[in-house]
Amino acid sequence: MEQKTKRICMSIFGVLVCGISVGFFKRAAFGVDPFQTLMSGLDALIPISFGTLYVIVNVLLLLFSLFADRHYIGIATFINLFLLGYVVESSYDFLLRTFPNLQMTGRIIFFLIGIITLCLASSFYITADLGVSTYDAISLIVANTWHIWKFRYCRIVSDVICVIIGTILYLLAGGKMSGLAAIVGVGTIVTAFFMGPLIEFFNVRIAQPFLQKGKDVS
Repeated sequence: MEQKTKRICMSIFGVLVCGISVGFFKRAAFGVDPFQTLMSGLDALIPISFGTLYVIVNVLLLLFSLFADRHYIGIATFINLFLLGYVVESSYDFLLRTFPNLQMTGRIIFFLIGIITLCLASSFYITADLGVSTYDAISLIVANTWHIWKFRYCRIVSDVICVIIGTILYLLAGGKMSGLAAIVGVGTIVTAFFMGPLIEFFNVRIAQPFLQKGKDVS
């Protein structure tokens, strides 16, 4: 029971911190992570609230996981599906109000906070094994269920695809090139190529030992 409780707490922590970290990404305006680039493109094209749009897109991705490997669907999946979009909105709005005139140094700090906390939080809910986000499930299924490639490489490919599609959708929606840097920039490139390895690093170094320590005590 203690282990189950710890896994649930890890899942909730991971999902909520992921939402907050994306708020830091958006406020830094160096480009958001690849999946949020896709979501930003869709948000520019489809006239509904970001939180609601996030739920709709993730329900569609959920169907893929249900057919391919239900192992990755769990309580954390649904927490992510129904809450993350709204946490992102709240986090970004709070940071925008609190830091209305963020200078370059602050933007860099926010970006570093964003990427570190995003990867750490992702590793926690992946390790908790109570379900992952519908987007994370894609790379995990391709790597661990279908054994096509290692997770880090699957994640890189899926991230690059999201960046390309998100950029195209943003431009199709009439977005200006001057505003594109806020969703597709150096931050997007860094996350596209380093999120997979960083998540794997935090899995091995922090999240897995944290969970195992609970087992040893019990």
